Amino acid sequence: ELGDILIASYTGFVATEITVTKQTFYTIALKENANNLNSVVVTALGIKKEARSLSYNVQQLSGNEVNRVSDANFVNNLNGKVAGVTINSSSSGVGGSSRVVMRGVKSISGNNNALYVIDGVPMPNLSTEQPEGVFAGAGQTGDGISNINPDDIESISVLSGPSAAALYGSSAANGVVLVTTKKGAQGKLSLNLSNSTTFSAPLTLPEFQNTYGQSEQGSYYSWGDKLSTPSSYNPSDFFQTGSNISNSISLSTGTAQNQTYVSLGSVNAEGIIHNNDYTRYNLSVRNTSKFLADKMTMDIGFMTSNVKEQNMIAQGQYFNPLVAIYLFPPGDDFLKVKSFERYNASRNFQTQFWPYGDQGLSMQNPYWVTERNLFMNDKGRYMANGSLKYEFTNWINLSARAKLDKSSDRYEKKYNASTNTLFASENGFYSLNETTTRQVYGEALLNINKNFSNNMLSLTANIGGSIEDVKYDQDMYGGRLQGVPNLFTYANVNTTTSEASQTGYRRQKQAIFASSQLGYKSLAYLDVTARNDWASTLAGSKVKSFFYPTIGLSGIITDILPIKSNTLSYLKLRVSYSEVGNEPNTFLTIPTYQMSGGFPVTRTRMPNTDLVPERTKSWEAGTNLMLFNSKLKLDATIYKSSTYNQFFEPTLSSSSGFTSVIVNAGQVDNKGIEVSARYSEKFGKLNWTTGLTYSLNRNKIIALLPSWVNPITQDVISLSEIDMGGTGSYKMV
Repeated sequence: ELGDILIASYTGFVATEITVTKQTFYTIALKENANNLNSVVVTALGIKKEARSLSYNVQQLSGNEVNRVSDANFVNNLNGKVAGVTINSSSSGVGGSSRVVMRGVKSISGNNNALYVIDGVPMPNLSTEQPEGVFAGAGQTGDGISNINPDDIESISVLSGPSAAALYGSSAANGVVLVTTKKGAQGKLSLNLSNSTTFSAPLTLPEFQNTYGQSEQGSYYSWGDKLSTPSSYNPSDFFQTGSNISNSISLSTGTAQNQTYVSLGSVNAEGIIHNNDYTRYNLSVRNTSKFLADKMTMDIGFMTSNVKEQNMIAQGQYFNPLVAIYLFPPGDDFLKVKSFERYNASRNFQTQFWPYGDQGLSMQNPYWVTERNLFMNDKGRYMANGSLKYEFTNWINLSARAKLDKSSDRYEKKYNASTNTLFASENGFYSLNETTTRQVYGEALLNINKNFSNNMLSLTANIGGSIEDVKYDQDMYGGRLQGVPNLFTYANVNTTTSEASQTGYRRQKQAIFASSQLGYKSLAYLDVTARNDWASTLAGSKVKSFFYPTIGLSGIITDILPIKSNTLSYLKLRVSYSEVGNEPNTFLTIPTYQMSGGFPVTRTRMPNTDLVPERTKSWEAGTNLMLFNSKLKLDATIYKSSTYNQFFEPTLSSSSGFTSVIVNAGQVDNKGIEVSARYSEKFGKLNWTTGLTYSLNRNKIIALLPSWVNPITQDVISLSEIDMGGTGSYKMV
């Protein structure tokens, strides 16, 4: 009737009232309610649930929160915003990889990085380059998630505990970062332009003295007699001001049945080291449509990126210009080495100028390292995905989705003539490494959401299966140049000293899974999930599959007991237990052969058919608290996890006919606390919000390899210590 009040509401948003007039069409925009106790969060498999119903910890950030300060790799922007998550950025410069570890390191020899999931589909980490020890470490190129345009992100959910991530299987044993991308919106065409420009400089540098040193030109020492004239040399002069310029444009339009979103993005960045450059270009298209009387929803999307990286800074001694910068003698003139190359009459071209020799450290002119020892990466990637969902009734639907993710990467190394002969011939060095990775993912899911007994009981259930197929190929050829200096072609590589490799693998994982949540009067909830994986990496093992369950319980205490007040607005308690697996790497259960000189070479590692996946048993308990009319939010979690069946490779006696074997053993424990607090206050038209996170994790290796009996010789083998290679062999795993 005319004059009636129409109330528009949706879970997680502020209700809006509209007076009914003679209009036949109304445009209603709901504002998100940050203090709503029934706010919705995205959980595993992209399933949306009310935050109050969860028995585990999920922390969610909006895209705006993530992108307030732009970074070439948006993962770095999560630092300090999520409790229980440690983010370590590599020192490779702009666009370098980042390591995300949740609730401590669990695997001694395997991967500890979190799983990234884009719109419900797991994303393989397609990074192939990483440091290789103290000497010849190459710069660590960005991982797969760094290819995403951060302006396309709608929200991020962090599932730090195994209970939250268990539905993703063994890939999620280390936690999950769920990324939900933007869709088109109903309404008129909207155009959004954004720009972010940031500058960077070294935060801290070692302090050096410039008063004492060798006065003799070319003496590479920083001690000796007092200099007659103090040196003006400062290592900071070598650095430049870095920059990161990000631009993005997006279009959104749609009707009630069809919405479209298109975006373009670019990043142009320079590091604080000369000639360290990074560029990225992104294109994203997404369309969502409804048909069959709005019972069928189709969502299709396409994302592509092209990344060019130059001279990612090496983290070892070689190819790292800082070695020469920090050790340069204060009594000498640094300006002269800026002219890093000079004409060599005997060779009739420019060669490296560095009068100090390598000093036993294979040292080179730092400007030669940045300008004439080139590492150039060119990476292309595209992701195409589609999903269908059919609503049988208002409480049951069936959905299916598929995704193709393919990358083609090219890594080139060019060392000019007169580079240190440890790395190149007198004519130079050239190598080319090309990799392709393809992931095909498919999933089907039956979703049930039903209330019973006059809404006294609620049931949310999901039953489904998935298949993931990953194929990886790598071809590399390179070596020292012969004949023509600085001619970087295969034909100019010395075939007698060249290196060639052709490697690859294909792995597949199939799974079935189910989850259910039973609620009672929206006061208490019981969660149960189960998943079983069949992994091709276990082919040849006696264990063909692995199963892991989770169970959780939560209750809204302020609704169960009459204790709610203006001071205590909300109190929820939760507890959960989970077991998750972590499958082994490829080819551990099946013997493989390498080729040498055109003939297969027998592997000396003993095959072990008793290998099983790593297994993590974990529990957590926590509370979600709101005080002072929901102005102060406090989330706290305590947890403990134990990871068993670690992978070790002890050496064997020669009498066995093998040199080593992969075995399961060991235990790594993690226990800790996660706390996040958020306070919001309104002063007239001014809204003020501040947040604080605190994390504490204690990691301990309980056992390595107590004993293992060699089935051939009956020798008992044990490990009481393990050599990880020292700090020089640091790797981000």
